[in-house]
Amino acid sequence: MSITIEQAHQTAQAIHQQIHQAVVGQNAVIEQILLALFAGGHVLIEGAPGLGKTLLVRALSHCISGQFSRIQFTPDLMPTDVTGHALFDLKTEQFEIRKGPVFTNLLLADEINRAPAKTQAALLEVMQEAQVTIEGKPFQLSPPFMVLATQNPIEQEGTYPLPEAQLDRFLLKVKIDYPDKNEENQLVANITQGQIGDNLNVSQLEVITQADTIIAIQTATANLQVDQQVIDYAVNIVRTTREWSGIAVGSGPRGSIGLIRVARAKALLAGREFVIPDDIKQVATSVLRHRIILSAELEIEGHHSDFVLEQILEKVPAPRM
Repeated sequence: MSITIEQAHQTAQAIHQQIHQAVVGQNAVIEQILLALFAGGHVLIEGAPGLGKTLLVRALSHCISGQFSRIQFTPDLMPTDVTGHALFDLKTEQFEIRKGPVFTNLLLADEINRAPAKTQAALLEVMQEAQVTIEGKPFQLSPPFMVLATQNPIEQEGTYPLPEAQLDRFLLKVKIDYPDKNEENQLVANITQGQIGDNLNVSQLEVITQADTIIAIQTATANLQVDQQVIDYAVNIVRTTREWSGIAVGSGPRGSIGLIRVARAKALLAGREFVIPDDIKQVATSVLRHRIILSAELEIEGHHSDFVLEQILEKVPAPRM
């Protein structure tokens, strides 16, 4: 199946509009989730509880007619609870494979940093290879496959830091903030009007497309034109993170690759068949904020990665095209 850039653009806009009917506000967050989906990557979402992270994933899954699974990460969660396991059937006297919740299209890994490193590592092969190995046998996941992991920046007690290798597997790190006053007014009105409990029903949203179309959009995104000057710009930004005095550990090559992948998706959302330097600049913070480690001095002074990346983007000259 093939799709034109214009068709992909229209489909993306329709999905965005439908999700916006369920998720009040958070336009930037919705866009970044779509960027990751079309670029074929995974997303780490950071935000306080109750801001609609689960609702966002459920709404997206419904709009693309995809399968949705949710895993609540806890300290006692085992790797086999994520991937699946082999179970001996006494009747047949054979081992039966019980596939885990990762066998889906959209996987919500809720509070991923509450599980120990061994369980977190169970997602590494899944995220990188889109396959699971059970009892030495590989099982491929059906595309499209996307992990959306959440972590709470406030409640640090009982959490385990995500290892750098796993952080690097996430294409984007998205921060979801509190809605403004008008958006919160609308949110409260929507949930309290004729609703039992505080859950919104996403079944009323329209199904915009199917999984095959999403795969076609991902293929179209990957084939968008990128000028060598734009690639040089992305590489220069990432290499600058390795030389910046306030950064202890800079981004690796995955940062450069991620910039180009997400910039392609950004161009597609804009209805363009080519990437411009502004696409790189607009996605750079989300692509790189989790790939750098600040020096102890800057952390003591209260600075964060977004602040440093803004300085880098101001210093690195963008090509004129």
